[in-house]
Amino acid sequence: MHHHDGFRELDRQECLRLLGQVSIGRIVYTDQALPAVLPVNFSLDHDFSVLLRTSAASRVARAVGQAVVAFEVDRFDEAAGTGWSVVVMGPANQVTDPGERERLLRTGPRSWVPVPDGVFIRIRPELVTGRVVDRNEFRSDTRVSHEQQSAP
Repeated sequence: MHHHDGFRELDRQECLRLLGQVSIGRIVYTDQALPAVLPVNFSLDHDFSVLLRTSAASRVARAVGQAVVAFEVDRFDEAAGTGWSVVVMGPANQVTDPGERERLLRTGPRSWVPVPDGVFIRIRPELVTGRVVDRNEFRSDTRVSHEQQSAP
């Protein structure tokens, strides 16, 4: 963290722990050469891959296929001035193995809307980054810095 920027970087393990605390995130992918962002529900698999379930006809299902995507989750308390954000980047592909698909039908995420042609999308977490902000921590750092500067 740079002094007084108000953010603290998170390590991979802390990011993965926070990722498991929420069930809604945003997938960022390319659609017709433009960036697209879509809020989705998700779950984490045993290897920390991000799993989505969507219609086979959806734009996101058509856009993946080993494409590198980003996936972001966050939680903020505006009144308290605290929060965190985690971003996962990696290749996304449809789960095509029949045994894996059967397992995910039992244990994977449920689609918000019933989809008869549902597919599972797996995002492998190759790069995982995150930041936490605590306005109160920032204020105490600033106070200490000012006190150190005014010391004789």
